[in-house]
Amino acid sequence: MFAKLSPRLRLVLAAGAIGAVALGAWFLFTDDAPRPGAVATSQTVALGDIEDSVTAVGTLQPLQFVDVGTQVSGQLKKIHVAFGEAVTQGQLLAEIDPTIYQARVNAGSAQLLNLKAQLAQRQAEQVLAGQQFKRQTELLAERATSQDAYEVAEAELQVKRMQIAALEAQIQQSESTLNADKANLSYTQIYAPMSGVVVDIIAKQGQTLNANQTAPIVLRIANLDTMTVYAQVSEADVNKLKTGMTAYFTTLGQPGRKRYGKLRQVIPTPQLVNNVVLYNALFDVENPDHDLFTQMTAQVFFVVAEAKQVPVVPVAALKQGRGGREGGAAARYSVRVKDGDKIVERPVEVGVMTRLNAEVKVGLNVGDEVMIDTPPAAPRPPQQGGNRGPRI
Repeated sequence: MFAKLSPRLRLVLAAGAIGAVALGAWFLFTDDAPRPGAVATSQTVALGDIEDSVTAVGTLQPLQFVDVGTQVSGQLKKIHVAFGEAVTQGQLLAEIDPTIYQARVNAGSAQLLNLKAQLAQRQAEQVLAGQQFKRQTELLAERATSQDAYEVAEAELQVKRMQIAALEAQIQQSESTLNADKANLSYTQIYAPMSGVVVDIIAKQGQTLNANQTAPIVLRIANLDTMTVYAQVSEADVNKLKTGMTAYFTTLGQPGRKRYGKLRQVIPTPQLVNNVVLYNALFDVENPDHDLFTQMTAQVFFVVAEAKQVPVVPVAALKQGRGGREGGAAARYSVRVKDGDKIVERPVEVGVMTRLNAEVKVGLNVGDEVMIDTPPAAPRPPQQGGNRGPRI
């Protein structure tokens, strides 16, 4: 069939085929060529701020807080504070029913008085036994008493001494038990161990608390002047964090306000959340207005590198150069720049880079126009349902 075509038409078809092959080879082997269908746009190089950061989601906790519990069991008789109330150290917070503990103290006091009375009696008996032994000793020297009477008097004195020693030991034991009962009685009144704000009340008034196994928590007091951010950082980013690096966050209620701090530590023990390994990174922020609360969600940014008021270009305008990194400091790329009516390729070195923009250290000036190849729009999928006729 090709042989039946006219010579002119055959020449045209052959030239078209050669051009198509050449164009395909150019697209295939030329890195700097625009992609087929791409739309070339330009953007002016301008000064701007750029920041390379690790992002994470965190929660807020007070730097200083304490869970106030009870060391004795019993009914929670009275809670003297409310949610959000400011308390001072030593302030009475709650009371446990003291009836049982007061009874133990009374019984222990009575027992101690009884033992002390017995001790006084034994001490009087010891004095008498000592006098009798003295007389027997004098009579024995004069041969006016028997050896047996002398030994009985001596033994009686020794018995009284031992009885007094036993009573003194019982008194010490009784005093120790009484001190413990008095301590338990004092524990029925719960005082604030620190100054702060009541951020949670766990127990309810009238509830019976059992402290035999674990100390029940009654309420929580926190100092809201300084808050700690617990940011969960993925294992892919945790090695980028360094102690002392700048960190900041925003909250859902105040998305435009950044609060800054310094990374204090990375807890080495990971947490597994939905099969993702996360590490807690901690930093502290001041909270003078007390507008940050416990368990608030924070969008956290750890600043790896940043530059202020430097020439910035879109990453889409950069093409990887063959030099890689020179001296380990700046990466070498190339960009296409407008030069009058022409477009020339110019090598550049970049510093801080994000997914969208890059700092230009060498190679461009403010006001230069760089070319950006915008990828072609994806074709729209055909509508489902086949052809439809016009609506009537």
